[in-house]
Amino acid sequence: MIIRVFRVGPTIDFGSPVPVYEQLAAILRKQIRDGVLPPDRQVPSQKELVATYKVARGTAARAVKILQEEGLARRVPGKGVFVWRRA
Repeated sequence: MIIRVFRVGPTIDFGSPVPVYEQLAAILRKQIRDGVLPPDRQVPSQKELVATYKVARGTAARAVKILQEEGLARRVPGKGVFVWRRA
């Protein structure tokens, strides 16, 4: 007998009236506030977000851009996007 264990975490509700990029930004924002993504930690790449949440690359980029606009993340040229401060 095979037993599979699935990790349950935040998910995207594709049927919701809330845009997917806003849902993804909310998930990442919560991870920052909860310390799952601590200061100076790299935010998951667009490729990782696409694979994890099954969203389009543009959607992932837009969600990360929101975090940058809110001052929660900062892009470091040639390195990626990092959590800027703890909310």
